Order: sequence, then C-alpha cells, then structure tokens
Amino acid sequence: MFNIDKEKASRAASKIRLLALDVDGILTDGRLFFSEHGEELKAFHTLDGHGIKMLQENNIEVAIITGRRSAILEKRAADLNISLLCQGREDKLVALSEIISNKPYQITEVAYAGDDLPDKSALLAAALSFSAPNAHPEIKAGVDVITNLGGGWGAVREMSDFILKSQNKHTPLTN
Repeated sequence: MFNIDKEKASRAASKIRLLALDVDGILTDGRLFFSEHGEELKAFHTLDGHGIKMLQENNIEVAIITGRRSAILEKRAADLNISLLCQGREDKLVALSEIISNKPYQITEVAYAGDDLPDKSALLAAALSFSAPNAHPEIKAGVDVITNLGGGWGAVREMSDFILKSQNKHTPLTN
C-alpha cells in the first residue's frame, strides 16, 4: 500500500544506495523468544535474506539498526555479509547519520524500514520510508510504503523487489 503516489515512491526508490532496516517487526515478526537458559532466539525469513543478497549484488548496501543487542542477529548479519550493524541504538537517526557520514552518499539516497516509534525520526529523514502491516498505527500512517507481507514474513523482500524494479535491475521469472 502506498501512502504517497506510487510513481513518487518509485522515483525515490530509483536513487536508493542504502536500505537501513530495523530488526524486531521488520526482519522478524516482532515477537521475542527465549530459551530456558535465557538465550534470545529469532526467526528470519529466507525471502528476506535473498532480497538482501539481490540488493547487494546490485551495489545497494544494507544496514541494520536496532535498539536491542543479540548474538543471533550478529550471526544473521554475518551470514548475509552485512557489515553495517548497529545494535543497542535507541536513537535510530543518530545511528543512520553515523553510517552515512562514512559513505559517499546522502540521506536522499537512503531508504529506511521501521515499525515503531523509535524508528520515527529515521523514517522521516530517509528519502523513502517503508513499514510492514504489523507496524504501530502512527508509523503506518506516516511512511511512504507499507508492504503486503508482514515483518519476518517477506516484507524486506518486497522492499528489495520494489527498489530493484524502480532501478530497472529486477529480473522477473516470466517473460
């Protein structure tokens, strides 16, 4: 669903060089699981992982910015070759600004995906903002694009596909 004109969102997506992602509610469904030993567990969707790899193959960087700390997230980021991992960061915009300050691009080339109020400032600053249907109502009302699939269920893949299609880098399975 688009809160802005689809063509305007597509124009913004055509310039994206970095997709920054929140974790809980975007890369996962937002639920927290703990083992009997207190170890945090998370479920990640393979659709999202492949979407991230497709972005990387097309020279679009991916960053993860989260307010929590998790060893399992470090493993997932490493598995996906994501070096831009910011954990324990409550102020997502400050973390995003720090990432951009070390890169050759501007905020006008950044998309951000978040689902709750701690993401609001980064969502508002980004050139293109995404969320999932499971997001807080205030966030859904303010983002540019809401995916059809929920966080942890392929939402990031939808974002990746939209960005790549907007940049004419997406190869459909059918002719």
